[in-house]
Amino acid sequence: MFPYERIIIIEKESKIAIYRQIAIALINAISNGTLKAGAHLPSSRELAKRLGVHRKTVIAGYEELVTQDWITIVPKKHVIVSANIPSLVPQKWHTNHISSYQYHFNLPFRTIVSPINKPVPNLISEIVIDDGHPDVRLSPIDELLRTYRSYTSKKHAIKDAHLGTEQGTLSLREELSKYLSETRGLNCSAENILITHGAQMSIYIASRLLLNPHSTIIVGNPNYPVANQTFEETGANLIDVSVDEHGIDVAAIEKICKKRKITAVYVIPHHHYPTAVTLSVERRMRLLELSSQYSFAIIEDDYDYDYHYTSSPYLPLASASHQGNVIYIGSFSKILDPSLRIGFMVAPKNFIDQCTTFRKIVDVGGDGYMQNALASLIKGGELKRHLKKAKKIYHQRRDILDQMLQEKLSKYVSYSVPTGGMSIWIKIRADIPVMQFLINSKLKIIRIDENQNAFRFGFASMDEKEIKLAVSTLEKLILPSNIERQNQTTQPI
Repeated sequence: MFPYERIIIIEKESKIAIYRQIAIALINAISNGTLKAGAHLPSSRELAKRLGVHRKTVIAGYEELVTQDWITIVPKKHVIVSANIPSLVPQKWHTNHISSYQYHFNLPFRTIVSPINKPVPNLISEIVIDDGHPDVRLSPIDELLRTYRSYTSKKHAIKDAHLGTEQGTLSLREELSKYLSETRGLNCSAENILITHGAQMSIYIASRLLLNPHSTIIVGNPNYPVANQTFEETGANLIDVSVDEHGIDVAAIEKICKKRKITAVYVIPHHHYPTAVTLSVERRMRLLELSSQYSFAIIEDDYDYDYHYTSSPYLPLASASHQGNVIYIGSFSKILDPSLRIGFMVAPKNFIDQCTTFRKIVDVGGDGYMQNALASLIKGGELKRHLKKAKKIYHQRRDILDQMLQEKLSKYVSYSVPTGGMSIWIKIRADIPVMQFLINSKLKIIRIDENQNAFRFGFASMDEKEIKLAVSTLEKLILPSNIERQNQTTQPI
């Protein structure tokens, strides 16, 4: 009698249902030639008895195999391996089967290096300092989800949700064009907008259309590392230009333009990542002049324009006269929730048309229900009301963080208080390595820069109690006695 109990090993602790474990074991036995085409299998009652499981479990397993054409059941007669299975060479059975996906992929393929110098350990920490996320507890997510659910139950909404998602639903693009006009002075229409899965997707699509191995793009130093990696993936040559307290050095850009052809300049004018500085008016005007004079594109990443505290915001470069040279990129992730992956790109229609065509190669479209729900949130004024409330609270949190840093860490850190945004760029004293923070299990810092010995402290997502706890924890780590002790423990034996 064939020893089915040797090839069907039931693991009760497994997350895979027992009936599926039975089906998978039999598929493996058929695939490796142990069970041949036309071989008779035991009845469900007999197999259940031999495996020590309920008969209905075996029946469910057999039904799974019938559905996939591995076996044929003749009622009240027999169960046999399907005659359509090709003859396979028998292999030795193993009680512990190795999944095919536990092997390495041994055929040639590209490998991509992470843009982050040193990975942050994947630890469950008591305190997480992000690099500038909104506080989801304040966001109108409930209202957004209620609208989303209402659309999924309406016939006309179901029909409309699948229309035009390659470029973004028309309702969202129309409401967004009005919103950008009212809040940022952008003179654009729905046809000038592409809705994407976050700002990073917009950067990727724009770079793929603009850049190639013969191109040169100028970026800030330091800069958003994922953007740098995206540009490098096109084969383009990157030239970095320093960023100071007034933003990217536009005079240095001009000198480069006089010597070589520049395809594009990537700039984060508001709350530059990671330093949080704002590009001055003079440099904005000069950069636009250089773009016209030397015919290069400006990729303007305005990821958190909406948060300004001490003064009115400068209007984006895209709101000025630029002959269509500025590609404007923004995101709702920094307004509502990092997990809400909806971004947008604004550019001339002919460029947006090609971006839409390219986007369809990698992604056929977005979530029409969510886009229409977001359009409703904008149209009803809920987004503006949320931003008014959030700006007030984030302003208070920025000031609380500033106060705590001055009280507890002024001897060890230096920083400039940003006029807006959701984070502060903090430089640590040279004799205190910022990488020391990575070895502490209580604290996880998302954005650390070893070269600058600095990190981003995202304050917007923390309330007053959480900010004070984070700073107090940093103080304990930075105190000289603790640094010395940590250095001793990390010395090689």
